[in-house]
Amino acid sequence: MFARLLRLFTARSNDVPDRPFVGRIRFPLISIIKLLMEDIVSSHQLLWGILGTGRIARKFASELPHAHRGRLVAVGSRSPESARQFSEKFGGIRAHGRYEDLLADPEVGAVYISTPHQEHARWAILAAEAGKHVLCEKPAALNRADAMVAIEAAQRNGVLFMEAFMYRCHPRTARIAELIAGGVIGKVHFIQATFSCRCGFDPDSRLFDPEYGGGGILDVGCYTTSVARLVAGAAAGKPVAEPVTVAGVAVPAPTGVDAAACALLQFPDGLIAQVTCGTACQQENDLRVSGETGTLLVREFWNPPGPIQIFDLDGSLRETIETDPNPYKYALQADAFAGAIGDPSKAPVTIEDTLGNMSVLDRWRESAKIAFPPETGGHASRRQPLSGRALQHGRFPEIPTLRIPGFEKPLSRLALGVDNQTSFPQMAAMADDFFERGGNVFDTAYIYGGGLMEKLFGQWLENRGVRDEAVVIVKGAHTPYCDPENLDRQLATSLERLKIHGADFYLMHRDNPDIPVGEFVDALDALTRDGRAGRAGVSNWTLARVREANDYAAAHGKSPLAVVSNNFSLARMVQPVWAGCEAASAPGWRDWLRASQCPLLAWSSQARGYFLDAPATGVAAGEILRCWDSEENRLRRERARELAEKKGVTAINIALAYVLAQDFPVIPLIGPRSISELRGSLPALGVSLTPEEIAWLDLESA
Repeated sequence: MFARLLRLFTARSNDVPDRPFVGRIRFPLISIIKLLMEDIVSSHQLLWGILGTGRIARKFASELPHAHRGRLVAVGSRSPESARQFSEKFGGIRAHGRYEDLLADPEVGAVYISTPHQEHARWAILAAEAGKHVLCEKPAALNRADAMVAIEAAQRNGVLFMEAFMYRCHPRTARIAELIAGGVIGKVHFIQATFSCRCGFDPDSRLFDPEYGGGGILDVGCYTTSVARLVAGAAAGKPVAEPVTVAGVAVPAPTGVDAAACALLQFPDGLIAQVTCGTACQQENDLRVSGETGTLLVREFWNPPGPIQIFDLDGSLRETIETDPNPYKYALQADAFAGAIGDPSKAPVTIEDTLGNMSVLDRWRESAKIAFPPETGGHASRRQPLSGRALQHGRFPEIPTLRIPGFEKPLSRLALGVDNQTSFPQMAAMADDFFERGGNVFDTAYIYGGGLMEKLFGQWLENRGVRDEAVVIVKGAHTPYCDPENLDRQLATSLERLKIHGADFYLMHRDNPDIPVGEFVDALDALTRDGRAGRAGVSNWTLARVREANDYAAAHGKSPLAVVSNNFSLARMVQPVWAGCEAASAPGWRDWLRASQCPLLAWSSQARGYFLDAPATGVAAGEILRCWDSEENRLRRERARELAEKKGVTAINIALAYVLAQDFPVIPLIGPRSISELRGSLPALGVSLTPEEIAWLDLESA
């Protein structure tokens, strides 16, 4: 601003070149004021770059001049010619012939991503790593797992990520939610939302190409699930609501994507939504909400402005509510996005909302049997993380390591259980994130998902090429197949699924007291000698059987048990989580672990969420209460919360820190279902507990 004023005051007038300084001012005072105001406004504007030059990109660019807090300065395309044409159409903005060049543009503060669906996550990640705020066209990614990775990149780099549902930024949509919450039609029973159009089949169009995530569910069905969740949330007094069940069907196009699809969403309290979408037929693309006293109807709910109509139960029009006539929904979106920078809770579409909507879309497609090649582990795009970079262990060094005598590799202080990762995108998202934070210990089992998890994890190991750095725990011989023969057979199957020659640790998943302990020791010893098991151990064995096994090994020249995996947590297990489970929390166990220094792989180390501030609901809540809830554990939880407040962490961090603070080697097994859950566990690694604090948490002192 000051440079512009200096030029203004020192410029010579062409017609009066020799006048004194004051007389040489080129513009009158009103021009100076105008110039100052322009500079002030410009300094508060968000400077935009658009990544992609398609139809939606042009729409966003055409409406951005109507925004109060944003200005377009650059465009990026894979084609220099396309970028040039776009630039000429929209005021001569800078044209970049590569997406990477747009992200490197120092003036660009925010990027609007308008590429095809399958590229959204990658460019959102790279934009966030370039320090740009990200407004990403819907859907945020092909699936929830990919969206989760993009959101994590934004949070790690301190930038805003928002999914571009422009209708959510228009005042009409807020008015719909207000009316529902205010009881305009009484208690809501049924929601119908439709977005369907007849596009004409074209196998070369992105809408029908499975490689591009084509079909109606992701392209337009996402609007119907979004508005259904919004209305259900308003009816329940919440921003959005998540369905309990999702059941979907689809009519496939010749290319395999969905040409027409429908789903039923059941929300808590009995509310049901029917959502319909497609690219093969034209329908009335309306939102209809039925309540106990009437019906709310919005024509083309996804395309404001327009009125909201309220009908009585007999079908007569009760009221027409006119809403804000502003037609520039993309400009409103840009302003809403700018207003949320620094406070993501102000975003009309929060990251929690995005992940919830992506989860519903995943469940809809799974139910309707619609999948895309780029989601499979064998697809070329899945050989590396979504960013396209090679995976780097400890890129964000947050998880420390420990050494076990006689074992060459260092082991991360946390182990990631893969039993919760049920698709390759989910497996890759969690394993990539864990590995780059410094984790390298992974816990698998023959029984998990009928072998699915081992196959998915094996594909991840092969794709990433990190077998030498990873520490793989395999468990076999689960009840009722708990015998030496199955111990050998199941390991062979697990190694085949995992595509590896040997496990770093092989553990018996259960014990069978009917079989003499020596037979199991002999079988485990043979597997370590032939190289298929680096170290052998047991899971869910009693201390008496462990002692007996080691006594037998010593007497017969066999390898002793190298590791034990039982439950161990601050909360004592009241009832077994599953039949045959054993805990290592009793004093006798601790004395033995302390004396032997045998490593403990502690499963359910955080008592399956018992210490969370927000209690679980449904089936999970029942399991937690059955297995962990007792008067003593409630007192331990209260003390954990009290100590957490003093140390600036959460109670569940204190619970995990307690496990890590034991005076014997222990690696807690954790099973996060999301990156945010994994991130939420990590503060425990920085918590130091004194012996007095450990004793107090353990109820050994008042």
